[in-house]
Amino acid sequence: QVQLVESGGGLVQAGDSLRLSCAASGRTLSIYHMGWFRQAPGKEREFVAAISRNGLSTNYADSVKGRFTISRDSAKNTVYLQMNSLKAEDTAVYSCAAARGTLYTQIGPYEYWGQGTQVTVSS
Repeated sequence: QVQLVESGGGLVQAGDSLRLSCAASGRTLSIYHMGWFRQAPGKEREFVAAISRNGLSTNYADSVKGRFTISRDSAKNTVYLQMNSLKAEDTAVYSCAAARGTLYTQIGPYEYWGQGTQVTVSS
């Protein structure tokens, strides 16, 4: 079992930056590919970014490419999402998730999920 806890969300203005963290307990994250997803009010959960087990490969949604960066620190058993140039449309609950296999952009293959952290961007 893996327990994931996100932190770092908050209320910011458009153009600001935030760094989200996803801390894991129960098992090392090094055996999992990790993803970040978000869900805005009234919308379905959507893929944001993913990073491979070894941290060498990443994948991003087109809407965040060039603004968001996913990274991981194996020593801290933590995954990060650096979000720059935030826009109002980035407002959502952001959740991290763990999966085996590959860098999935779909929700289904992810086995473990955190509870999410709220990001609100005012325009």
